[in-house]
Amino acid sequence: MLQTILFPTDFSEVSQQVQNVFKDLQAMGAEKVVLLHVVDQRSLLAMEHYAYGQAEEMEKKILDSAQDELEKMAQKLQSFGFSTQIRIVVGIPVQEILSAEKEEDISMIVLGSHGRSNLEEIFLGSVAEKVVRKCTKNVLMVKRYLPEP
Repeated sequence: MLQTILFPTDFSEVSQQVQNVFKDLQAMGAEKVVLLHVVDQRSLLAMEHYAYGQAEEMEKKILDSAQDELEKMAQKLQSFGFSTQIRIVVGIPVQEILSAEKEEDISMIVLGSHGRSNLEEIFLGSVAEKVVRKCTKNVLMVKRYLPEP
């Protein structure tokens, strides 16, 4: 039985599409959604190198923006009847998703098949694919769909 769902999001278009499946998951018994956003520490390190002196201010803006986006998602999910929890962490996305899987006692991970950077996925392998291979819980991967012209 589903009870708690982990929803890692990078705020991509696909992650917005993922929200459409939550009503069906609620009908299957899901009650709580843990919304997780991982700020990639490698990006912050690069920012420190290239935006010396402004990195702290930029990191704060990134974290504040993530908080705002997650709060909007939480409100939408709460309107469906879910309880929600927001987690924002700095780290390596796959590692942090797998850590949250263990820490939150979740029933399922729900994530989009493609993130913000399709080019990166070609060269490095997608976060979604790595999570599917390494996690211990069930995963529902929502495939990206493109509207017909």
